[in-house]
This record gives sequence, structure tokens and C-alpha cells, in this order.
Amino acid sequence: MPVTAIILAAGEGTRMKSAHPKVTHKLLDHPLVWWSVDAARKAQVDRIVVVVGNGADEVRDVFAGDDDITFVEQAERLGTGHAVKVVRDELGGLAGPVVVLTGDSPLIRPETISKLVDHNREGHFACTVLTMVPKDPSGYGRIVFGTDGQIKAIVEDKDCTPRQRLELCECNSGIYCFCGRRLSESIDRLGHDNVQGEYYLTDMVGIYREMGEPVSSVPCCDPTELLGVNDRAQLAEATCVMRDRINQRLMAEGVSMLDPSLVWVGPDVEVARDAVLMPMTMLWGRTSVGEASVIGPNSRLTDTYVGCRSTVEETVAIEARIDDDVSCGPRAYLRPGAHLMDGSKAGTHVEIKKSTIGPGSKVPHLSYIGDATIGEGVNIGAGTITCNYDGIHKNKTTIGDRTFVGSDTMLVAPVNVGSDVTIGASSCITHDVPDGALAVERSEQKVVEGYAARKRAQRGEA
Repeated sequence: MPVTAIILAAGEGTRMKSAHPKVTHKLLDHPLVWWSVDAARKAQVDRIVVVVGNGADEVRDVFAGDDDITFVEQAERLGTGHAVKVVRDELGGLAGPVVVLTGDSPLIRPETISKLVDHNREGHFACTVLTMVPKDPSGYGRIVFGTDGQIKAIVEDKDCTPRQRLELCECNSGIYCFCGRRLSESIDRLGHDNVQGEYYLTDMVGIYREMGEPVSSVPCCDPTELLGVNDRAQLAEATCVMRDRINQRLMAEGVSMLDPSLVWVGPDVEVARDAVLMPMTMLWGRTSVGEASVIGPNSRLTDTYVGCRSTVEETVAIEARIDDDVSCGPRAYLRPGAHLMDGSKAGTHVEIKKSTIGPGSKVPHLSYIGDATIGEGVNIGAGTITCNYDGIHKNKTTIGDRTFVGSDTMLVAPVNVGSDVTIGASSCITHDVPDGALAVERSEQKVVEGYAARKRAQRGEA
């Protein structure tokens, strides 16, 4: 039978003190609910249902373009049990294993989900509860086991006796796997006779026991997998756990980090062996780093490709491409469409946008290159600017191979500069320059001797 994952993501998350739904707040570079969905996908569940409510459209937008998710809206938020009822009614019943996850528990591993589902299916249990033994069980429902080893009850923390608080260490994680058929048939037995007037999914344990249905448990060996995020402090804590998890994997694969606590890498990033990630490096999106490249310190790369043996120091790069043996930074800004080809350089305080810097070419410092194609072996002098915007359109600049551009040059696009050209410093180039030419454009220098003395005399100074 197919496996269904129901991800509860309808709550308001008032403790986040935010205008946005709790589950859309980001852990590393993805929203909280994304991580739960990703874990379900990697556990190879057959159908994913996300229950939305507060900020429903914003939650849906997280998965824009994904066609493997069914959204069910819980218009009235009447508890976790009510959310599952709404899903059952919307889908016309449930069949096969149904694993219930929460959109604010982003650290659950796919292997744990698979283990939970397999245990429930193989034992033909009505329900299997994922349990944990946290360092501090305060606030968690405590598991009471019967003499048969099955779960007898879940006692909420506020309802525990002093002895139960002392003796009951195993806790409910809020993650379950149900037999879908039995869940569909019995969930209407849930009541809401409690202070909040809500339908609690935890009450299904007692209902099943009264019905004589078997209820089992699977302990989670790593309680950090089950950390929930209810406020921004817990979000920071969960982020550190995921950061460490990713960094430990990368280091095991041959990536070096001077201080792993100061490196943040998203889940979709690829880093090859012998790469070095320096402190305050952030790699987001579909970024890829090749062998023996050094990234950082103080670099943020998003959806950027870096080849082998390149150095990217104090750089912000977004949707850029950095090929092999490139030197970039410090304090460089590569905007979308920037492409540094093999052996090229973008130096200090350089901004490049939608431009190709050819093999071995250099833009060493204090320059802006936009909408340009630069050939091989070109040297761009300090303070050079491609004036690509005329107030209405963006215009192109092309520079041929082995051209030398003097410092403080303005290239007013559209303009084409040939190969083997020399452009004198402080020129404003507004016309095309043919191959092998010298281009100089500057006003004649004028020297007025005695100027300072005359100004002092005009002011009546001695």
C-alpha cells in the first residue's frame, strides 16, 4: 500500500512574533516546512499532504512549481486531530501507512521516518509513536507502557503526578505512523473536552487501547532530530544542529574548515574534496565548489559555480560562474550573469554584472564591468567603468584579446574595442576602436602659474 505523509503546517506560531507563518521562517536557506517535506521525499513516501491554515498562500509559495504535494486547508484550527480529520475528508479516506509530521520540526532524518513506517507496517499496528528521551522532558507528554510492552497512554506534562515526572523519561515526539484504514474509521471518536476545546491526535492512543488495537513505539536515538521550533531562539538552536550535521558530512568527504561553527552550507550545495571553507563563509542554493578551491573568509555565494583551484575571498556572488584557477576578491561583488573564465581575476572593490571576463584577463581593483564581453589576456586598469545604462536601455561593451585599458577609463556603451588595443589612462571612449590601435581621449592639461598667490591677494592676505 502507498505511504502518505501528512505535514501539519497550519499553526500561527505566535511566539515567533512575526507577520509570517512560523513554518516559512528559514533554517539555513530553506523554510522550516521545506525540511519536513524534503525528509519525507527522501524517505520515499508516495504522497505528501501539507496542511495549511494561517498564511496558507505564503506556505504554498514555498513549493511553487512542485507537483508532488497536495495542499489541504484547515480553515478552523481545532487541533492536530482535527487537521487529520480534514485531510481524511478532503482525500475521501486514508489507506496504507500514514506518517504524521510537523512543519516546525526540521531536523527529522529520512531514515527515522522510514524506520517508523516499516515498524508500523511490519507489526500491523494501529499506531506507532516516535518517542525520545530528552535531557529535559519538561513540556513533553510522557509515555506510559503496559505490561505487554505497548504504549498504554500518553500523559501530558501538565497532568503528570510528581512520581510520573520523576520516573517517566520517555516522551512523545508528536510524530506518528498510523494504519490509514483504521485511522479513517476511528478518528471521529476524538473528542474536544479539554481547556482548549481542540481535537488532540495524542488521544488516539487511548482510543485504540480501549478498542483493543495495538499501539507500539519506536525510540529515536538522537533527540536533536525531534527539536521543535516555536520561537527564534529555538530556530537558532535548530540551525546550529543542521549546520553541524552538514559540516560533519562535508569534512568526512574531504572538505577542510578552519572553524566549522563559522561555516554555513545549504543542503543543495556540493563541495568537492580538498576544498577549504574559511570562517564566515555562506554557501546557499545550488552552489557548487570544485576541488582545492578556497572560499572565504567572509564570502557569500548563492547559486554560484566555482571550479577547481580558485580563491574566492570576501566575495558576494549571486548566480555567477567562476571557472578554474580564478582569483576573486577581496571585497568583490559578482552579480547574476558574471562569468570569470579560467585564470582570470576580479580584485578588490570590483563589481561585475552580466559580463564575461576571458581567460587570463584581469579586473584588479575599483572597477565596474556591466553587460560586457572581455576577451583573453586583457588588463583593465583601476577605476575603469563600462557605462552600460543610457537611462532607458542597457548597452553592450566588447573588448578583444590582449587589450590594455588604462586606469580611470570610461567605456560608454554601446562600444566595441578591438584586440591588441591600448587605451590611455583617464580616457572616455565613446567610439569603436580598431585592432592594434591606441585610443586616448582627454582634455589638454593647463597650468596656471602663480594662481595661489593671486587668490591670496584677492582675499587680502599677505
